[in-house]
Amino acid sequence: MARGLANRNPGNIRRSGVRYRGEVQPSRDPAFKQFETMAWGYRAIFVLLDTYRTRHGLDTIAGMITRWAPPSENRTDCYIRAVCNRTGIGPDEKIDTRCRQTMTAIAAAISRVENGVDASMADVERGWELFR
Repeated sequence: MARGLANRNPGNIRRSGVRYRGEVQPSRDPAFKQFETMAWGYRAIFVLLDTYRTRHGLDTIAGMITRWAPPSENRTDCYIRAVCNRTGIGPDEKIDTRCRQTMTAIAAAISRVENGVDASMADVERGWELFR
């Protein structure tokens, strides 16, 4: 099982001082956060991407994914391409992080890249409900 799925952290969000609702504390994973359920893990993706837009002005898939998966650790260009291909959203198209349809598609695509399997859309939708 992929690490992100085992941790119920489908975005593989790294441990940090930021605390999310539904987060298991302390995380038993030395590098990544753990969540009580997959829905809480998806909620964290929505919260983090919304923060990228509101605090850092990143409002495109290219901008968000470059911060999410920096080139120093990832093949960011491939990651961006994969998310764009799965969502049908262009890399430089403006994203509304409060749009359910857009954000559930992006979170599912991020989970697919991070974990190698399709996301459970029921979990993604439950995460959106927790976010809203």
